[in-house]
Amino acid sequence: MGAAEDRGRSESAINLATLSSRRGRFEVFARLDLMGPDLLVTLWGGAPHIGALGMAVPRPSLRDPGKQSATASVFTFPGHKEDAVAKLLSEGLAARLGRHVVVVAGIHWDGLQPGEIGQITEACEALLGRIALEIEKEAREG
Repeated sequence: MGAAEDRGRSESAINLATLSSRRGRFEVFARLDLMGPDLLVTLWGGAPHIGALGMAVPRPSLRDPGKQSATASVFTFPGHKEDAVAKLLSEGLAARLGRHVVVVAGIHWDGLQPGEIGQITEACEALLGRIALEIEKEAREG
């Protein structure tokens, strides 16, 4: 609790938006919730569930301290494969937005064919940019 107070957090929580992205037959959704200065993204597609969680914090880049990067920790339930997109989105958003980001991901379609996982990943990657734009817009207006 003390660290949160030290960061000057407000007690506000805002459901900002729900976005979606489609590639082929796959549509992936992202619900954005601002928790004070932090961002919670709930990511789902197909049969919604919780498969993995990515938590990222911004930090100076190890290669170029003048640039911002991020470090993520990822937790995955056994048998689930959402860890890659949870890490991708949490790190990408934390680095771009300069805030703590948690991504809870649950994406499942039965009988995926070769190449279809790539389409799902592309849909998630497209959401990263759209999420960042939405948060940046809120910061300017809010």
